[in-house]
Amino acid sequence: MSWTRRGRPTASLFVQLATLVGLALVLAEAINLFLLFYVPPPTPDFYRLSEIEQSFRGPSPVFTERRPLQVISVAKAPGPPMEGDTAERIRDQLAKDLRTPTSQVVIAANRGPFADRRVGRIIRDRIAREGVSEEHFLVAPFDVAIHQADGRWRVVRPQPAFGLDPWQMRIALWFLVSAIAMAPISYVFARRLSRPIKQFADAAERLGRDPRAEPLAIKGSSEIGVAVRAFNDMQERLRRYVDDRTAMVGAIAHDLRTPLTRLRFRIEGLPDDQKAKMSADIDQMEAMISAALTFVRDASRPGERTPLELSSLLESLCDEMAETGASTEVESGEKVVLQGDPMALRRLFSNLLENAVKYGGRARTRVFLADQNAVVEIEDDGPGIPPAEREKVFEPFYRREPSRSRQTGGIGLGLAVVRSIARGHGGDVDLVNRVGGGLTARVQLPL
Repeated sequence: MSWTRRGRPTASLFVQLATLVGLALVLAEAINLFLLFYVPPPTPDFYRLSEIEQSFRGPSPVFTERRPLQVISVAKAPGPPMEGDTAERIRDQLAKDLRTPTSQVVIAANRGPFADRRVGRIIRDRIAREGVSEEHFLVAPFDVAIHQADGRWRVVRPQPAFGLDPWQMRIALWFLVSAIAMAPISYVFARRLSRPIKQFADAAERLGRDPRAEPLAIKGSSEIGVAVRAFNDMQERLRRYVDDRTAMVGAIAHDLRTPLTRLRFRIEGLPDDQKAKMSADIDQMEAMISAALTFVRDASRPGERTPLELSSLLESLCDEMAETGASTEVESGEKVVLQGDPMALRRLFSNLLENAVKYGGRARTRVFLADQNAVVEIEDDGPGIPPAEREKVFEPFYRREPSRSRQTGGIGLGLAVVRSIARGHGGDVDLVNRVGGGLTARVQLPL
């Protein structure tokens, strides 16, 4: 037994499943008992000897409540033969009335779904109500065959039934009505059992997009409650772990500025040629530290997420870059709106557009929907990227250009920031070489 946030006890998942199965079994047994005691048994199709004999002599009689008799010719006698004293008397009576030897008459019958005594009692009661004194009759299904002079057998049998009998249709209708009556109960139980699991899955996906999301409310069965508490504890540990690592990186980057400042003072007395080289290295280290601090600050302080239309965002970025002489283009397409951090996404696409212009000469962008995701593709006409380095370029401070010069490249955090922002929104980014040359940066963000 577990307790909801409002203090009401909630049965465990095992108890709820056992209750649902128990209700289904009770309902099934109730239906069976009702059918057993209140549904009248069906009257089987039976045929008097006079009706069977008439079919041998000429046209078969017409019945309103029973299937008609048919006469066929077969090469082999039907079987298995009917046994017992009653079968012998019926065969003798048929042979006498049809004036044929008893050895030439075969009665074959398959046992039906009813016991012989019950069938006989039902039929005799009906015959008594009709005021007919004839006692001999056969219950369908049966085959009555007479051996002919040409070696074949002339057989009289009831026509095969197609579909359900009326009493079978009544029972099927009763089961259908019972299933419809049980459906709302099953639906309520299914929703009650599945809702906490769906909320649990949504929370897991939300955690992947935002580690600072609100913890799950503890409700549902006791098993779900245990899982929710473990999930909330894990989320809290992950948040503390990320915060501690972020704070540590920020502290390290901040503390490195002090020895760099001392180094800058100490190189004042060096020769100009050595002083210029060391000063350039110190400037580069300070730029890397500033970039690292900016990266840590942005990662530790996620902005508020609001509805954002991606095409408009990309058009504004391309217009700003075009004012500085960059070659940018936005293909017209469908309007795609998602929940996102406007400043973070602006930085993500700005980094990709700047890389496309810097290394590929121009940038072409387009936005479209695919599998409930917003997809942004930014193409350039550059040399592409070797497949072995497709993942390395997303590592912090990794640069394909080894000189580390600010004139030929950046610090090496641009693509790391891009992937961090994309994954922070539950998506990802990938670089794909285009056939014929050029590179495509594909960003995928869930709506």
